[in-house]
Amino acid sequence: MSIVITGGGTGGHLAVAKAIKNELNQRGIKPIFIGSVYGQDRAWFEDDEGFEQKYFFDVYGVMNKSIFGKIVSLAKIFRFTVKCGEIFAKHNVQKVFSVGGYSAAPASFAALFFKKELFIHEQNAKMGKLNSLLQTRAKEVFSSYSELSPVKDYPVELCFFENARLRERIRNVIFLGGSQGASFINEFAMSVAGELNKRGIKIIHQSGAKEYEKVKRFYRQNGIEADLFDFAKDLVHKLKIADFAISRAGASTLWELSASCLPALFIPYPYAAANHQRANAEFLKKNSLAFVKDQNELKKEDLFDILDKDISQISKGLCEIIKQGGAKKIVERLLNESIVC
Repeated sequence: MSIVITGGGTGGHLAVAKAIKNELNQRGIKPIFIGSVYGQDRAWFEDDEGFEQKYFFDVYGVMNKSIFGKIVSLAKIFRFTVKCGEIFAKHNVQKVFSVGGYSAAPASFAALFFKKELFIHEQNAKMGKLNSLLQTRAKEVFSSYSELSPVKDYPVELCFFENARLRERIRNVIFLGGSQGASFINEFAMSVAGELNKRGIKIIHQSGAKEYEKVKRFYRQNGIEADLFDFAKDLVHKLKIADFAISRAGASTLWELSASCLPALFIPYPYAAANHQRANAEFLKKNSLAFVKDQNELKKEDLFDILDKDISQISKGLCEIIKQGGAKKIVERLLNESIVC
């Protein structure tokens, strides 16, 4: 019996796919991956030897397409749904684990058509279109935002928990624009850097490759020492040093910060589908565990007001809202093993 992991497009989807793949590998199981030639699927998994086989289809989403584009996209999804049926037969696939995104469509539909068990993981507080369509037909749906989820703990890598610590004072601030960078967060960081420097607060800054030289030049010209980097494989150690984060609110980042017990000011990406980053951040905010500001309303003074607050209770609460072993618990459900959630 084989297991398919499908979906992707963005790092948030693929981080969950990787966590489940790693947990299956720990048990001596190599799953099959089915994704798309578009997005980040190939960059993440094309050379990953933890999969028995990988398939990347010429399939893309139907959102924001013309009528003709939608027809072409749906035709490709149908074509590759049939192809997935052949793959299922070839590898004796019985279970499909979907992390959502347009690249999950063929294998997810095939799971229903060819009577395989479909499991869904929804990363965001606002459910994606595909997951919303399929959730009533899935065997189980996992979500860290739903009380109905059989597993609430997000599948965050163990290293974030191992490097977690309680924060009581803010001496180091980290700006997170993501591996691709975020121009707004870079600009905001530079607008507050002088005052942070005066207060003796150290700056850690992930600028992304595109604006790295620009930001580097700013810090040099203003005589500000900053731990600046475009991308870091050891980001977990940067987070360990930091006492506070300014970040977008993608699901994986939000839960990695939570696992690190690191309080944050979230600035949701305003063009995210269905404004899901706003919903992610609001989930923590309503539990008094995060600060949230839309980028069109954010002022420099907002950050300095926050830095004067007591963050110790927030840090403690973040440590309690997520526990390690999310991927382990999900895989136990996937394999129908006995589990205590």
